[in-house]
Amino acid sequence: MLLSMTGFGKSVVEVENKKITCEIKSLNSKQLDMNVRVPAAYREHELELRTRIGKILERGKVEVIIYTESSRAEATAQFNTTAIASYKERISNISAEFGIPEPADWYSLLLRLPDVLKTDVVDEAADTEIEALFAAAEQATNALMSHRRSEGEKLEEFFGKRIAAIGNLLKEVPRYESERVAKIRARIEDNLGKVPGVDYDNGRLEQEMIFYIEKLDINEEKQRLAQHLSYFTETMQQPQGQGKKLGFISQEIGREINTLGSKSNHAELQKLVVRMKDELEQIKEQVLNVM
Repeated sequence: MLLSMTGFGKSVVEVENKKITCEIKSLNSKQLDMNVRVPAAYREHELELRTRIGKILERGKVEVIIYTESSRAEATAQFNTTAIASYKERISNISAEFGIPEPADWYSLLLRLPDVLKTDVVDEAADTEIEALFAAAEQATNALMSHRRSEGEKLEEFFGKRIAAIGNLLKEVPRYESERVAKIRARIEDNLGKVPGVDYDNGRLEQEMIFYIEKLDINEEKQRLAQHLSYFTETMQQPQGQGKKLGFISQEIGREINTLGSKSNHAELQKLVVRMKDELEQIKEQVLNVM
């Protein structure tokens, strides 16, 4: 069964007077590349959060975003009058010292400075809140994995069709082989006949012809290609985490198709090879998304 590396999961957990939301997005990557954004109150738990999520997701470019909403009515913002007074005094002193005018709009200036606003909410997470944080992360991760499984089923169906298409094209190859050999023989004899004043031994020519045609034999390539196609299908049915293996098999399929093309010496066979390559390129594009 295949799993896609692409997915999205979201979870919301409410605890006491706070709502914790966790969103996780995943794209394809050769290894696990995780970016986590959490509120400052949860920063000390970020490492454990990464470990828990990474253990399940294994691979992918993962973005984790956690944010909170407070339902406490008393958590209102207040002005830090001490900080405001200190800022105003310092700015006035600078103005007098350097002989520059004081700001025309004190309010807009002072309200933009750090620590001017404060709340009466203590920025410290309780144990129950941390438990809710991990619960939200777990639920979002499970939702993402469900999405991955769904996308994996689509990929499996897609690969099955592409592999079957290559297999069907491979079955068309034999009907051109006898014609191909005859054309190669006729072309060589025709070219020899065009060379004036050349006398050759028919027996030796026959030996060289057989040797040349044997070099262009494609039976081994056909057998190996058929084996690789079967192996690809078998690998898709194995437990998750077969993405890299499928990538390697697709490379081997490509090698056999390329060799078929280089040995074909036949227009219709070349057309089959081009169609095989088209199907294989679609596989290679999507196999990058497989876990």
